Amino acid sequence: MHGEPALPEDFAHFPYVNPDAPKGGRVEYAWQGSFDSVNPFIVQGDAARGLVDLELGNNVFETLMHRSADEPFTLYPLIAKTVETDDERSFVEFTLDERARFSDGEPITPDDVIFTLELLRDKGFPRYATTAKKVSKIEKVGERGVRFTFAEPDRELPLILGLMPVLPEHAIDAEKFERSTLKPIIGSGPYLIDAIRPGESITLKRNPDYWAKDIPTKIGHDNYDQIRITYIRDDNTIFEAFKKGSTFINIETDTGRWSTGYDFPAARDGRVIKDEFEKRFPSGMYGFVMNTRRPVFADRDVRHALSGLFDFEWANRNLFNGAYARIRSFYDGSDLSSFGAPASDEERALLAPFPDAVLPEIFTGKWQLPHSDGTGRDREFLRKGMDALKAAGYRLEGRHLVDASGKPLSFEIMLNGPSAVPVATAWSRTLERLGISATIRVVDAAQYLQRQRVYDFDAMLFNYTSSLSPGVEQVFRWGSANRDIEGTFNFAGAAEPAIDAMIDALLSARTREDFETAVRAYDRVLLSGAYVVPLYHQPVRWIARWKQIDRPEVTPLLGPQLTTWWQADE
Repeated sequence: MHGEPALPEDFAHFPYVNPDAPKGGRVEYAWQGSFDSVNPFIVQGDAARGLVDLELGNNVFETLMHRSADEPFTLYPLIAKTVETDDERSFVEFTLDERARFSDGEPITPDDVIFTLELLRDKGFPRYATTAKKVSKIEKVGERGVRFTFAEPDRELPLILGLMPVLPEHAIDAEKFERSTLKPIIGSGPYLIDAIRPGESITLKRNPDYWAKDIPTKIGHDNYDQIRITYIRDDNTIFEAFKKGSTFINIETDTGRWSTGYDFPAARDGRVIKDEFEKRFPSGMYGFVMNTRRPVFADRDVRHALSGLFDFEWANRNLFNGAYARIRSFYDGSDLSSFGAPASDEERALLAPFPDAVLPEIFTGKWQLPHSDGTGRDREFLRKGMDALKAAGYRLEGRHLVDASGKPLSFEIMLNGPSAVPVATAWSRTLERLGISATIRVVDAAQYLQRQRVYDFDAMLFNYTSSLSPGVEQVFRWGSANRDIEGTFNFAGAAEPAIDAMIDALLSARTREDFETAVRAYDRVLLSGAYVVPLYHQPVRWIARWKQIDRPEVTPLLGPQLTTWWQADE
């Protein structure tokens, strides 16, 4: 995206793999939920995991290029052997590796690349159509080249296209592609679908003729002969299966369980290993999104006051065994965060046309969310919240906080299922002590998604994940153009010119320094808007594994890569 790749052209393998990892054995995963399709590219159906995804790997389907887990946003050759673009990024041309083959032995051709983009544009997830609309022309170049000319220069688009899967034109019925199916689709990845038990499990087996097993980007990956993913609806049942050895790896998210739940024989005697990985990528923003389309949240000062009334210290102590850290930025824990640092001259220049977009304390790096003593009865904490609400025009009338017209401050918190009720209750009870009514509404997944899609909520819980290379997805989340379009991620209803300008700046940055400047300025605008009540993040990642599963000594920037682990001698 910016600068030069970290590795030379003749690199042998990624630095975070074990190039001598043994091949063979098997791994058993569990995933919460179910599935009714093996087509992961379409809207219809719930697709099985592990076919093409960031967590379990692009095992069946591959992309033109391969992301490095040790760099913020750098791609290396895979199906595409070389890539060419200009300084303006007005086009990208991929030359395909002459060795590249689908699992049926047929070569991957430029026609397959063109076919895939057009197929996904017309039949796939909407994000593919969004990408395709930015391409004005696709053409074959010679025997193995394919060139994409852009409607307008776009620095990120060559990388987005580089992460596009390639599907076989000769083996796909384009007319029926948008329908969910349990019939395996041919890919070019290291594994084949071996067995499907709908809704229960999917088993992958190594393709002995995998074309890319010896190229540098794949050395040290794909070490198992067999991968099985079992689907279980209940998280506790997943853990019980792991305890019994039915699954070999458990990605843990429950703080209480990590602290006390691993006191079983296999963990005590060393047959189960608990690994903790320090996170080196941004926290993201997990919190209660306040819908500014609702009058109750239209005032920025009111949103800031409500954000300051989540008693994190009490919740962390009583609900999470002290395992979490408070989120202080959309990019907390990374160089992209603006927290605690004054705006640079370059940031100030970007923000100069928008003098009211950033609060003075956020400009100077002195902003902090209010802290409590953790008892749940901190009067000073409550007083600060009340003072902020009074400054925003509210007053206490009897037992209710009301605005100038006498209307009580009240709203509903929508939750997707009961799991987050304790967190919502913690916020609601604090607000109640100041005369604010925040009722909790738990709905099922279908209703939640529908209300989310049409912005039919006051406040809701959401996790805005972040990467070290935020890009065009930010338009979908926060761009003014998406405020009144149903189905976007602009849940807060943001319509702020400074947000749009900072997104433009980060998308057009030519150097990493300019990019980081733009993202920090963007972070300040979002924090100043107080669209989300910041909750907490886990500063480490927890993964437990049975001893027969081993892993590389080096953990890359983006965290542990399960595709590089292997089965060791038991």
